[in-house]
Amino acid sequence: TAKKGVIRREKGKQGLGNKYHSIRRSLKARMGEASSLDGRWDIHKELQSLPRNSAPTRLHRRCFLTGRPGGNYRYFGLSRHVPRETAHACLLPGPVKSSWQ
Repeated sequence: TAKKGVIRREKGKQGLGNKYHSIRRSLKARMGEASSLDGRWDIHKELQSLPRNSAPTRLHRRCFLTGRPGGNYRYFGLSRHVPRETAHACLLPGPVKSSWQ
């Protein structure tokens, strides 16, 4: 499992992302509509003044159970080894363990 502080930090980033999502989206829309280069620079400075951790690119997709950041299935929301373990324990409907018997 991941460390609790890392998971807490990630949740804080998600909260900031949700808080500044509409502001960031409106600034990007205004930047696309800006006609002059000076206007774009001003909007760009406003965008840069937002917190860094509010950017969606700074988020990691984490496993729902273990908090593991790498090797996640989006469909399940779990890291790569958890669906295997749950399928072996017959907790995940659908997958069947194949064997040569």
